[in-house]
Amino acid sequence: MRIFEETRIMNKTIVLKILNTIGIALTALTAIGFASTNSVKAASVTTLLQDNFNQENRSVGLLNYNQFANWNVIKQSVDLIGNGYFDFLPGNGLYVDLDGSRGQAGTLQSKTIFDFQAGDTVNLNFQLAGNQRNDVIDPTTVSLGSLFSETFRLPKLQEFTSFTRSFTVASATSAKLEISETGGDYFGLLLDNVTLTKSVPESGSIIDLAHSFLLAYRFQVLPNQYILEEQRMRLPLIISPWVP
Repeated sequence: MRIFEETRIMNKTIVLKILNTIGIALTALTAIGFASTNSVKAASVTTLLQDNFNQENRSVGLLNYNQFANWNVIKQSVDLIGNGYFDFLPGNGLYVDLDGSRGQAGTLQSKTIFDFQAGDTVNLNFQLAGNQRNDVIDPTTVSLGSLFSETFRLPKLQEFTSFTRSFTVASATSAKLEISETGGDYFGLLLDNVTLTKSVPESGSIIDLAHSFLLAYRFQVLPNQYILEEQRMRLPLIISPWVP
């Protein structure tokens, strides 16, 4: 009876150790899932372009302006207005009339070529307002190479409205940001507060965490012999039948 009792106690002790180790492994897996989830949320964000036009031309408006810090005017003309100068929407600093004072609508193109990799998440934010002067609605197209293109038409009296577009890059590419209006009546949509960012995913975060943090265990409980065999990264956990 004493031998049987000692064997029973030993069996219970081994089972408790096994369950304890399983608990540790499950806790580790939970930690990995939590950490990897937060690592995605905390993915590296890079601001590629951010422009409110307020520092242009020493903060003074100018018709047919073409000396932008971040943009080239590649077609026709645009006007830099606001701050009391042809200021149709006061309180917004300087902004751009996309149909300049030469009777032909203009196109802004970013001076920088932006590089993107597969998996990057691109976020584009900008504000547009109606021309505030006449009822002609000229279309304005915002594009980023082959990644994105959308045309906007706003009523005359619409105030600055924020637009946000997000998309994921399918394959590596490079592109410039363009904002182009079609028309030629001196009255264009108004542009302000352009921001372009990309989020780079944390590559292999779950696998890296798992390799560095977790050892998977395989337990074999055999009659009269108890073996705890440590094996790296063998999932799922395997527990062989045991004899009570």
